[in-house]
Amino acid sequence: MARVTIEDCIKTIPNQFTLVEAAAKRARQIAAGQAPLVEENNDKPTVIALREIAAGLIDESILDETPETDNAAEELFATTTEQEKAETDAIDTEPDSSETTAPPSSEET
Repeated sequence: MARVTIEDCIKTIPNQFTLVEAAAKRARQIAAGQAPLVEENNDKPTVIALREIAAGLIDESILDETPETDNAAEELFATTTEQEKAETDAIDTEPDSSETTAPPSSEET
């Protein structure tokens, strides 16, 4: 694992406070499932985010991204939940085969 220093990252994002915000946001994105832009090497999302910043692949423009892109996983979950509810409702409205009456057999008459 290559060490990432603040000096490596400050070259890309000069303000240390903005750097922390950008790294935190990118780390959350990676933890939520977005593909890393550098090799993972079994590193944690925070280290991967800092390596991306040090490599110049991520800059402060990440902070300008809309919340819609940040909430993609939540939207997917909501859509899946709605689909499951619709499927469950469809199953509930189908007639139950045990409730239907079978015609009398010839032995019963």
